[in-house]
Order: sequence, then C-alpha cells, then structure tokens
Amino acid sequence: MIRELFGSTGEEFGIEPPFYCDYGYNIHVGEEFFANFDCVFLDVCKITFGDRVLLGPKVQVTATHPLHAEKRKTGLEFGKPIYVGNDVWIGGGSILNPGVTIGDNTVTGSGSVVTRDIPANVFAAGNPCSVVRQLN
Repeated sequence: MIRELFGSTGEEFGIEPPFYCDYGYNIHVGEEFFANFDCVFLDVCKITFGDRVLLGPKVQVTATHPLHAEKRKTGLEFGKPIYVGNDVWIGGGSILNPGVTIGDNTVTGSGSVVTRDIPANVFAAGNPCSVVRQLN
C-alpha cells in the first residue's frame, strides 16, 4: 500500500504504524529507509529521504503557513521541499521545518528542531538544531 501511496520508494523500507501524511505522492524514500512509530509527514511539497535513513518515533516533517492573517484565511497550503541525505539518523521527536536540507552521514539528537540546513558528517541537536561536533 505504501508503494502505491508514495511518489517513489526503494526496494526495501519499513514504516511502523501509526503513520500520517497529507498526500503521500510527494514523499520519496530510498533503500532501507525506516520510520519508527507515530511519524507525521505534511507533504504539501516534495520530501526526499536518501538511502539508509532512520527516523526515531514521533518525527514530524512540517509544512509552513503564511505569516499574515489575510493570506491564511484563503486556505491555501504552503510548503518548501525538504531533503535528507544518505545514512542519516533523525532522533525521536525531532521536527524538520520546511525548506531544510540535512547532509549525508548526519545524526540529529532526539527532540531537535531543525530550522536551517545541517551539513554532512555531523552530530547536531537542540532547539534550534545546531552542530555539536563533527563525525569521522
């Protein structure tokens, strides 16, 4: 069923229920992708996960909304693409905000709020999420 719902998938992937998304067709997951329990993907724009990406429980991938009330009243949806590279581990309870990119081989700590791009090969954590140290 997920293969039919998502825009594209690798041959091997896993998603633990419950899982929530808006549309599904904007979600693209690579080989050996895994999402733990209770993840939410608001896929009003393209969301791309590379190969061997692991998501802890309760990870949220979010959309955005206009700042001005008049625009919000129109009911239009707004989003920005989100890209997560290969061999990334997103800690449980993390939130990925619209428009962010997370580089290859990166780990985010649990509960991180990713508001801007995170480079490859780092451990990043916090609210807002920032680089804690390089990973070798």
